[in-house]
Amino acid sequence: MDPTEKAVYLTFDDGPIPGITPWVLDVLDRSGIKATFFMVGDNVCKYPDTFRMVVERGHRIGNHTFNHIRGFGFSTRSYLENTDKANETMKTDLFRPPHGRMRWGQYHLLRKHYKIVMWDLVTRDYSKRVNKEQVFEIVKKYTRNGSIITFHDSLKAEKNIKYALPRSIEWLKEQGYAFKLL
Repeated sequence: MDPTEKAVYLTFDDGPIPGITPWVLDVLDRSGIKATFFMVGDNVCKYPDTFRMVVERGHRIGNHTFNHIRGFGFSTRSYLENTDKANETMKTDLFRPPHGRMRWGQYHLLRKHYKIVMWDLVTRDYSKRVNKEQVFEIVKKYTRNGSIITFHDSLKAEKNIKYALPRSIEWLKEQGYAFKLL
């Protein structure tokens, strides 16, 4: 991302989840923001209506494997099969590895088919060790030009994201950041 441009990229991992993802979409709609959702294939299959809602509202979709698996815990072949299974439903050219880690061979093969998108700011909204105010403070402390900010539209993050996301968007706008789509 261009480090001289005063813009950020909002991303959401682990959805779609009914109740959480629609709420996130409503917040984004009210703010006129488009984001990228890195989705778990199993969730897409379980909640196709929620998946369609994200697509129909003009957001970008990324692959986050079918079962949210760690690259180091699986052979390259198994990891790629899991990723391909997820993409059968999503049909995307973006990929983000769960937990931000994968083997070199997995990365080498996946980058032939996907643009691999990491982040520079993970809000930790999913963590039980971080409260909602701290999530917001993380955004304020670590955002910089070109930041790819990662929230989670998951049940683990529900309490924190419902507090921190609207406040983060408001603060980012006050700081003059534009919101761009990957």
